Amino acid sequence: MIKSDEAERLLVRLPRDVKTWLETEAAYNGASQNSEIIRSIRARMQPERIAG
Repeated sequence: MIKSDEAERLLVRLPRDVKTWLETEAAYNGASQNSEIIRSIRARMQPERIAG
């Protein structure tokens, strides 16, 4: 978990279909929408770390 002094706030506007997907994934995984966003971004970052 990220401590509040280590986190940055970011307002993001999502297309409706992306928001719906996010809600569904979060519910399925028993997670918050915020943690699903972080999980998705980190998954995208992994190939870059391996290649870089």
